[in-house]
Amino acid sequence: MKYLILISVLILSACNPPPSINISDTMNLIALTEQNAPNGVRGTFKFQIKASGIKRGEVFLNTEMDYKDRRAITIALAPDVVLEFTKKYGVTPDSYFIDKYIEVDGEAKRAKIDFISRGRVTNKYYYQTHIKITQLSQIKVLSQIKVLN
Repeated sequence: MKYLILISVLILSACNPPPSINISDTMNLIALTEQNAPNGVRGTFKFQIKASGIKRGEVFLNTEMDYKDRRAITIALAPDVVLEFTKKYGVTPDSYFIDKYIEVDGEAKRAKIDFISRGRVTNKYYYQTHIKITQLSQIKVLSQIKVLN
């Protein structure tokens, strides 16, 4: 009987989705994604965007000036989201989100990034924390950063 109860509890706990979190500390989020790898961490996240980049129609918003920085989190906007954003606001997201605080709903995941030399993948790599944005409703601006001179 006690084994039946134990098995029931284990099965029911496995059916529950992981808890959603609300976090704004990038290092805590990076640590959580490392602990949960290869699974991600779902939640609502708040960041300051410092830099951006574009590759194959996808826009990458970064929390650090150097996207390879260990403390960086990358928010990846899918090409169709980039097009929808540009059409709706008349500006591209790679320039719009710079120097703004944003809120993102999604799943943060640890991503392995391979180094490439002479067009070939090497045996060297590093990890980044990515949040993929597949719908415009997943991202919003909280405030503009005021620069004092």
